[in-house]
Amino acid sequence: MFNRTRSLQITAALASISLLAGCGLLSDDSKDAEKKITVGTTSAPTTLDPAAAWDGSWELYRNVYQTLLAFPTGSAKPQPDAAQNCEFTDSANESYRCTLRKGLKFSNGEALDAKAVKHSLDRIRTIGSKVGPKDLFGSLDRIETPDAQTVVFHLKTPDATFPFVLGSPAASLVAPGAYPADKIREDGKVTGSGPYVLESYKEGSEAVLTGNASYNGFANRRNDGVTIRYFADAGQMISALKAKEIDATYRGLSAAQIRELQDPAAHSQGVQVVENVGSEIRYLVFNPKDDPNVAKPAVRQAIAQVIDRGTLVSKVYQGTAEPLYSMVPKGVVGHKTPFYDKYGQADIPKAKKILKDAGITQPVELTFWYTTDRYGASTADEFTEIKRQLDESGLFKVTLRGQPWKAFQEGYKSGQYPVFGRGWFPDFPDPDNFIAPFVGKENAVGTPYEPAQILTDLLPKSRREGDRAAGIPQFEQAQQIFAEDVRLLPLWQGKLYVAAREDIAGAERALDPQTVFQMWELYRKTSW
Repeated sequence: MFNRTRSLQITAALASISLLAGCGLLSDDSKDAEKKITVGTTSAPTTLDPAAAWDGSWELYRNVYQTLLAFPTGSAKPQPDAAQNCEFTDSANESYRCTLRKGLKFSNGEALDAKAVKHSLDRIRTIGSKVGPKDLFGSLDRIETPDAQTVVFHLKTPDATFPFVLGSPAASLVAPGAYPADKIREDGKVTGSGPYVLESYKEGSEAVLTGNASYNGFANRRNDGVTIRYFADAGQMISALKAKEIDATYRGLSAAQIRELQDPAAHSQGVQVVENVGSEIRYLVFNPKDDPNVAKPAVRQAIAQVIDRGTLVSKVYQGTAEPLYSMVPKGVVGHKTPFYDKYGQADIPKAKKILKDAGITQPVELTFWYTTDRYGASTADEFTEIKRQLDESGLFKVTLRGQPWKAFQEGYKSGQYPVFGRGWFPDFPDPDNFIAPFVGKENAVGTPYEPAQILTDLLPKSRREGDRAAGIPQFEQAQQIFAEDVRLLPLWQGKLYVAAREDIAGAERALDPQTVFQMWELYRKTSW
């Protein structure tokens, strides 16, 4: 998820209306049924092992695994979860100590102690999965466990963002006896210590969660269990919501579906959807390694000059998103608009001049790749509109290729795609997370990009600042470099939407600052 503020506070609101006029009683047959919730989503996990996923799998991880720190609703700073307390022990932000809560256990009875924490995080780096979160731990040198309750993280360089990493599902804690130190667990099971236990799992279909009676952390569970149903098609998910087969939905709704649910006619079906500001972004990635056209800065800059974000958003997303002119979205500390400042509105003559000055006089042939099943039903329409804009400029000839997420992920991570679309949900609420994951020899998008000033100067300086707002000058400069290089091209920033039946409450608190769904906040009303 992949994915990911500053003093950003991300919340999503949910409201509801009557199923039937005057209805005052729940239709469940038992109190047990009333205490369980069914949620639908189009974002199925790619794996159950946290060492091998840096994507929407985090939705499940947050609910079945613990982390040392976490982000309660309304908090832009990490708070203790499995830890009792954590703090930097030096002024340079190079040594970070956590003391664990006492008596913590995994669902298999193993102790969650300092050695278990070390095992959990060391294996991420040892396994080094291409699609895992190892790059988030780039500043970590070694982990020390002076006693059973104490963990000390020694960092290679000052890094004030390290607590934020520990608060993300990337740092999920796993039982050493169930998760090998050097390979991915692949038996379809989970052994964690989170608010829920994974009772059963059918890949791509369903995850059944039951309350973890031994959980000891920050979450206050408001229900006894949650069944997550994974839908390949958002239309089927909406039909299930209207038919009362599921209680709530998140992720994957198209603009047309959101508009349909917002229509007053939907009210008679007992469903309402409410929107809020989000930090989800969409962008293009350019991989110059094996494509001579993409390797030319003029080609990338001309694309930035041609694409009309306003038209893209209005035609495809119908007001459910807004144009974005930086990799750091609105609402995040340090946000600027460097792509607008440099390229302004879409301008074909300017793009033509950029290409002509570089000696390019024939239409540039390019292949754009996108995932068909990860970011919602509108993705194909989005790329069709991008192709239309570029083709009609007369400067480009674009071919589109779509792939299911797993194949798409393997493709971009292995450098197969010259141009491809990605989405990003913040790993943690800090502007660093909209810059650092995209740079370096190894990064979140699988295309080496090593801008020296960002890597050796701007990011290191910003990470020395415990007051994250003090790093704004560095973040602003990094955004400007992105606009010059156009290795990444921001397109739009999305809003958050949650829909539910009228008898479900708590969704206004269910999305944390990482836009990860905290299932424990949902509960069924018992009276009106």
